[in-house]
Amino acid sequence: MVSRIIPVETFDLVVFGGTGDLARRKILPALFKRYCSGQMPEGSQVIGAARSELTEEQYRASVAEALREFAGDAAQDVAAVSGFCDHLHYVAVDARGESGWGDLAALLNEGSVRAFYFSVGPGVYSDLAKGLKRHGLTEANTRIVVEKPFGHDLETAQKLNQELAQYFDESQIYRIDHYLGKETVQNLMAVRFGNMLFEPLWNAQYIDHIQITVAESVGVAGRGEYYERSGAMRDMVQNHLMQLLCLIAMEPPSQFEPDAVRDEKLKVIRALDTVAPHHIVRGQYTAADGADSYREDVDNPRSKTESFIALKCQVNNWRWAGTPFYLRTGKRLSERDSEITVMFKDTPHSIFGDEAGRHRNELNIQLQPNEGITLKVTIKEPGPGGMRLVDVPLDMSFAEALGPKGQGAADAYERLIMDVIRGNQTLFMRDDEVEAAWAWTDPIIRGWEARGDVPKPYDAFSFGPDDAALMMRRDGRNWRGLGK
Repeated sequence: MVSRIIPVETFDLVVFGGTGDLARRKILPALFKRYCSGQMPEGSQVIGAARSELTEEQYRASVAEALREFAGDAAQDVAAVSGFCDHLHYVAVDARGESGWGDLAALLNEGSVRAFYFSVGPGVYSDLAKGLKRHGLTEANTRIVVEKPFGHDLETAQKLNQELAQYFDESQIYRIDHYLGKETVQNLMAVRFGNMLFEPLWNAQYIDHIQITVAESVGVAGRGEYYERSGAMRDMVQNHLMQLLCLIAMEPPSQFEPDAVRDEKLKVIRALDTVAPHHIVRGQYTAADGADSYREDVDNPRSKTESFIALKCQVNNWRWAGTPFYLRTGKRLSERDSEITVMFKDTPHSIFGDEAGRHRNELNIQLQPNEGITLKVTIKEPGPGGMRLVDVPLDMSFAEALGPKGQGAADAYERLIMDVIRGNQTLFMRDDEVEAAWAWTDPIIRGWEARGDVPKPYDAFSFGPDDAALMMRRDGRNWRGLGK
């Protein structure tokens, strides 16, 4: 099966924070892989910009080292690495001052797509936007890419949006959430809206509940200062899990077009009910199996920040009335596992009797570590002895079903960066989306702060606090995934 590579225009991509960890681990390896796939036209440039005083040769050597560490087998091709590095430039820029902007301007090509990736802290976004405008580096085909967090709460998100809007039109701003670039996340839309099989059943009449789990086995060591300010709610629920919920719950857009898709996602966020306190479980990992506790990782023995959160949410509209959405995310859990489970209702009447057992269809969308989709259906267990029912999976692993094409699918950053170059905002968050998500999130956080709630302890490498399982069992349900 031959992969069809969609060409892109010649571009200049400036990575502010070009020597930072995100650039080295994700952005530059993604660009290198797109170069290897033929998606870096002749004349395109990748320009690293940071405060460090480096020569171009030093920067290229640093990037080559990062590629060997983070770009996989493709970086073993010395000629490919060298060819990619020929597209690289470097300039030292003072985001809050005047130095370096003229050097950056001299590198940019007239008429090329210009993308400026803000791979820096959000406190510098406004300075960079102002600097680009003040020094005349923006054109009609200019785009900026900003990383999360998009604010700390509704007030700061609104302020950030207002600051960026002073210098750029909303059509030029790309708020990147790498979860939306995952192959399976996009396949979720294809499964829903490209198959007659599912969409007629995609509602409260046929679906019992939906679970969204994003579990990580790593702790917060090395990110302690940031995580203490955010916690799992701000770090994961307000953006990643919210976006997954939107894609699962939204109405069919009129077409697969950026604003049509984002309009429907916004409707879902605005339809979310307030979450009752007894439908919120916060947790914090404790030392176990050689791992330090959360409080040790953040060097705060009295921390009340959650490293785990589980929520029961309701989407208050006709399609989903009465169908709960269970969200769960945490650090230092038993395994790395991100998945969406759509649990269908029982058949209204079993003709096989109680001895055959009661079985439910289940659609599982695995986001990581192994992307794929599984549909469980009920069949007769082989053999004599009467009608005994058993669940079997109709399994589509991308690597198995699509062969080399499935194994070599572009990763999230590759896809999203190329969408920026093409000017396609479908998989990027709009300003009103971000603000609506914070408007739902803020009261939940204020509520537990006012109550003085303390996160429940859970052992590192466990399934999370027991209260999360109890919340489900009160509803007669159980969590899926995480080894269960």
